[in-house]
Amino acid sequence: MRLFRFIYSIGAFGTLLLAWISPCHAQNGSPQEQSTPTPTPTATPVVFSPQTLADLKRLQQAALSSDYAYRQVAHLADNIGPRLTGSAQAAKAVEYVAGELKAIGCEVQLEKVMVPHWVRGEETAALVQWPGQAKNTTQKIVLCALGGSVATPNDGINAEVITVKNFDELKSMPCDKVAGKIVLFNYPFDKRIAAEGRGGEAYGEAVVYRGDGPSAAAREGAVACLIRSVGGADYRIPHTGQTKYADDAPKIPAGAVTAEDADLIADLARQGPVQMKLVLTPQTLPDVESANVIGDIKGSEHPEQVVIVSGHLDSWDLGTGAIDDGAGVAVSMEAANLIQKLRLKPKRTIRVIAWMNEENGSAGSKQYAKDYEKDWANHFATMETDGGAGHPIGLNIKAKPEVKAMLKPVAAILQESGAGMLALAEHAGADIEPMEKAGVPAFAPIQDSRFYFNYHHTPADTLDKIVPKELAENSAIVAVFAYAMANSEQPLPREVTSGK
Repeated sequence: MRLFRFIYSIGAFGTLLLAWISPCHAQNGSPQEQSTPTPTPTATPVVFSPQTLADLKRLQQAALSSDYAYRQVAHLADNIGPRLTGSAQAAKAVEYVAGELKAIGCEVQLEKVMVPHWVRGEETAALVQWPGQAKNTTQKIVLCALGGSVATPNDGINAEVITVKNFDELKSMPCDKVAGKIVLFNYPFDKRIAAEGRGGEAYGEAVVYRGDGPSAAAREGAVACLIRSVGGADYRIPHTGQTKYADDAPKIPAGAVTAEDADLIADLARQGPVQMKLVLTPQTLPDVESANVIGDIKGSEHPEQVVIVSGHLDSWDLGTGAIDDGAGVAVSMEAANLIQKLRLKPKRTIRVIAWMNEENGSAGSKQYAKDYEKDWANHFATMETDGGAGHPIGLNIKAKPEVKAMLKPVAAILQESGAGMLALAEHAGADIEPMEKAGVPAFAPIQDSRFYFNYHHTPADTLDKIVPKELAENSAIVAVFAYAMANSEQPLPREVTSGK
């Protein structure tokens, strides 16, 4: 598609044009009416100048041919590795990203954040009794502890496992059927809707058992809780993630078993009692000082106004955090790198943020909100990339509908790499949620989610899952978005909020 020209940018806002013309001039009048002098209709305001649109095109093409983002995520995933908060790798990642942003000319600051330090210990499980068991045998169960889980006793828990599909089934059981047992929530991830590109929806339906399952089981007297791993690939790999203990329930050990082992246990439990030996020895250590990494390219005309592009730097510890979320950090860094490389001059400040602690507490997001909430009016727009590295098809927009119309010229440029869709959304990102709630227009790339949850939070979240071409396409959408927002000729309309 050829470069948007100024006349086309006006045509794209035909619906807005009506708002600038009084109703009496939106239709033809009679000859007598037309003889009456009338004011000249006000032109549709320019949102993006011809120069900005030309620069966006240059950015897009530069991003598609650059390997900078891939080199960054490769270093984070392979050289540094898993980056759970409190770990030496998380600290090293902060140091590395800060250095790289300084090297490309950003003004860098480290925003101090106190983060949780949970460490995974031994995690083993085996079936020790079940119907049809051969004498003196056990069956290994593949599992992992859920983030934040408390430990079993040192010698483990030996108890019967009961399986339920959902909360309603658990609540319908007599208390004596649950007390003293290990509860397994065997709620399947819906691979059918994930295959339709609705991976986030499938994840949302199943992940509630990871968050709320342990406390629900504990209220009924269970001694431990297991969930079926929340993901789409059945390769006998477990899927971790944070659980959340409720204040009104005892804390019991919590883990995720593979989909295959969940099916095994459920099948055997239908035939008769199943006994499990479970050992989990995680520890919650004192909080550790870490940081959000913030890198600014100062605006030439409105340096006080900020456009954020971001990803989270921490990752779970089973894999190496390539798609979740080394990729999001890398494409945000690439946006700044390309703007500097092309010697572009954003009018507003472009701010790259590598958030710390998105996975198990959102301390980085909360700290930024505490430090900057009085300046939300100067936060022009914000974006988080936290959906992997799959092919992007457009932008999710958490803002007033008018913003979608304003972005049509940008979408037309992005469509050249298949990323021209604009969609209004209810949410754009976990770390930017405080800004969303304060009415700051928020955005996120719409990414191909069909396979993301095959690897997300598993040992398979490694660099080989990233396709360099698709990562470059994500860099293009982030860089184009950042510069478009930084050089918009018009403010973005905001939703009225309480600011809380």
